[in-house]
Amino acid sequence: MATKKNYWLMKSEPETFSIDDLSRDQSTLWEGVRNYQARNFMMKDMKVGDEVLFYHSNAQPPGVVGIAKISKKAQPDPSCYDKKSPYFDKKSTKQIPRWFCVEVSFKQKFPELISLDEIKQEPQLKDMLVVKKGQRLSIQPVAENDFLYLLEMASVKMARE
Repeated sequence: MATKKNYWLMKSEPETFSIDDLSRDQSTLWEGVRNYQARNFMMKDMKVGDEVLFYHSNAQPPGVVGIAKISKKAQPDPSCYDKKSPYFDKKSTKQIPRWFCVEVSFKQKFPELISLDEIKQEPQLKDMLVVKKGQRLSIQPVAENDFLYLLEMASVKMARE
């Protein structure tokens, strides 16, 4: 029996790693996450084939810019061992890693960003975590119907061009 696909929203600052960077590289390790809840999502809940809304945070405006997918399951985050990395963690060892990451692969860039304000204006998307006050987690689960609705919003924007 096939397991049900999960859907996610993953935030990245475009100056650090953008949808264009992912398009160029085709895949990347989603390293440097230093929040236990986000780490646990990657370790315990993300599966190969899960789909991702790629979100540019700390941008003007912030919003969803494309789609990616989980292409490799969680593994120890190599950045936590690299003393030159801003994500180095001296408490993380190869025997007992504290931090994990998944590999994310490029699927599609939207022709136009779907801004956080646009998402907030859609009553259909009122339950998304990204619209909740104080919800700053860099990795968030997304309901399948919300994921599909956002794809529909991107298609409508594409059709208007």
